Amino acid sequence: MRRASGWLAGLALLVAAVPVRAEVVELFPGGSDHFGMRNVFAPLGSIFMGPGHWYGERKIEVTTTPPDAMVDLFYVRAGFQKRFEQADAPVTVLLPKRINANPKDVVVVRAFAEGYRVVETTVKVKSRTNEVHLEMAPLPNLLEAVAHTYLAGRSALTFYTKEALTLRLQDRKDGFSAALNETAKAEGLGEALEELRSPLVTRVAARQLGEDLVIQVTLGAGADGGKPELRSRQGRDPIRDLHLYTVDIVAPGANTEGIQQAKDALARIRTADVSGCAARFDDGLREAVGIASLSRALTPKGSFIDPYLRAAMRRLGEVSPGGTVTLVDGTRYDTRVPLQLAAAHNDAANAKGYLALLRRFVALLEPANQRSDVLRGLLAPEMTRSDFAAAISGAESAERTCNP
Repeated sequence: MRRASGWLAGLALLVAAVPVRAEVVELFPGGSDHFGMRNVFAPLGSIFMGPGHWYGERKIEVTTTPPDAMVDLFYVRAGFQKRFEQADAPVTVLLPKRINANPKDVVVVRAFAEGYRVVETTVKVKSRTNEVHLEMAPLPNLLEAVAHTYLAGRSALTFYTKEALTLRLQDRKDGFSAALNETAKAEGLGEALEELRSPLVTRVAARQLGEDLVIQVTLGAGADGGKPELRSRQGRDPIRDLHLYTVDIVAPGANTEGIQQAKDALARIRTADVSGCAARFDDGLREAVGIASLSRALTPKGSFIDPYLRAAMRRLGEVSPGGTVTLVDGTRYDTRVPLQLAAAHNDAANAKGYLALLRRFVALLEPANQRSDVLRGLLAPEMTRSDFAAAISGAESAERTCNP
């Protein structure tokens, strides 16, 4: 058994030592070969440099860091592009023999990889340069997370980045594009973007275009078929030391119809929706999602959602036993008093019955096929759809086994 293990280990080292085979690209400009005085004196020059310099195969070995970058190759003659090829590094570039190249012929080598700055260099075809290595630096900014919240005809799409963000919005027929300058996306963020869904946002996709990350957002029509309105604002998350840029998406009529619908829904919430067996659901979901995630989502941050959450907290005090909001540490707040309502709102993640109330609130406002995504946007917008579904399932299971 030891002999077999040693043989496998030796094989692994041998495989690792085998160099990566470079792709081969021919970069010939076409047209007639150059003939000049150098052709006359080349045989004399070969005495010192050898015949291979002028008449031998001319090639350049191109490598990059990171090693799998995309490489653009341009053959330029007298300021005009004569040939273009694209390949993955490492790449061997075959060129005309030096004796056949024009004196000012150059090859422009440009490398780019997702998350890195574009690097470019120029090599004279007649030069002695046979190897080119391009070292790429990481982009200065990183998109760490994206949060999406929807309620009552309004959405907020928030981008969290390490550095202050320069973002350009561009209108499209079916939505809009957001170009994040000199920004890369964090590993695994692509899946989170694809999961963003709501009645207003039907698809979100990201692609790296050079040094810019472009987010393409496809929007659904408003209730009256009109195109939603876009508004933007910037802020900062001091707890995680992240900068944020939010695009508010407002459906036509949302400011009037949505508010009235929300008021009607809150008025229909009863004590049974936040206590008894519903409290088991509340406790289970709080534990599954985590206080930190809930606090980031529910703490007031100047979003359009804040007035709705504040109204929901007021309603929680009205329907909770004893007429007060109780936190998990036993602290009580009378939400009829503005100062105490604000205190409860700022610590909403710890308010007993609040998560159960929001579940019922969303159920009264949104169609069944949208409720899970809407509730995820309110409570855990950075959580994956599958993880949130598992959290809801566990909390509902605890509720079903309750004996009131």
